[in-house]
Amino acid sequence: MVNASVQLVTAFQAAGVMGELDANVKQIEKALQVSLLYRDGEIRVSGEEAVAVDCACAVLETLKKTVDKGEPVTPQLVGYAIDMVTAGERETLVALEPDTVCITAAGKPIKAKTAGQQQYVDAVRSHTVTFGIGPAGTGKTYLAVALAVNAFRQKQVNRIILTRPAVEAGEKLGFLPGDLQNKVDPYLRPLYDALHEMMGPDTYQRYLEKNAIEVAPLAYMRGRTLDDSFIILDEAQNTTPEQMKMFLTRLGFNSRAVITGDVTQIDLPDGKRSGLVDACKILDGIEDLAICRLSDWDVIRHRLVQRIIQAYEKHSRRS
Repeated sequence: MVNASVQLVTAFQAAGVMGELDANVKQIEKALQVSLLYRDGEIRVSGEEAVAVDCACAVLETLKKTVDKGEPVTPQLVGYAIDMVTAGERETLVALEPDTVCITAAGKPIKAKTAGQQQYVDAVRSHTVTFGIGPAGTGKTYLAVALAVNAFRQKQVNRIILTRPAVEAGEKLGFLPGDLQNKVDPYLRPLYDALHEMMGPDTYQRYLEKNAIEVAPLAYMRGRTLDDSFIILDEAQNTTPEQMKMFLTRLGFNSRAVITGDVTQIDLPDGKRSGLVDACKILDGIEDLAICRLSDWDVIRHRLVQRIIQAYEKHSRRS
């Protein structure tokens, strides 16, 4: 039996690390096959394998550091820490010191939660065009909107433009009622939701009426030159190569573009190539353009989402 311990200085620190009803402790024990016992200001770790005990201690140190910074310890964070240390990415985990990307209307700070997300945020800040590619739940669109709102508040840009192709996800919606805006609203709902959270509905509506914020289908972009704007193309895997080229050539002076998508969820008709897949091959290596690939490690939704993505990836590799 191998034994080790992690010191916890205060009761607050201990409560945060262990979690409500020891939920974090149980999660670590189950994942790493170790036993954790809190006594006399320390968590004692024991297990059959030295590697597992060492990993458990590294995870506990990460959780302790998170509590000390005043950040919440969520099941997603615990799972991410376990994945990173078992994969030999301990140094990356320790080096993760995310700064605040944006403050929501409710005063909540938005930060990168994984090393992959932090690399994505850094890329957007330092490049004119950034591609964010990854599975569902990795925060591609959410972080892009947060960065756009922050740039707008800092007066780095005069407009936020959010767009996505109006492609149905494997089902036909038929003839929707209302005018053109009403018809495309269902496709743009995730973008509306993110903007509402960042700005608040009243502020969002005011800027929308002033045309400082524009949410529109991709077809509206043709023939335009977009200066002084932060432009986000969401669900870019559903663009054709022609649409992607059209979008990228709309970029004007003092503008920034973020293109997000998941190449495993292409809803284009059979035989149609994805503009996102093509663009990543054609544009790789171009100066001032970054391509960030997020993985299932960066999923920050329910842990089950991560497992579902991993199962589909495993299945596709066998097929």
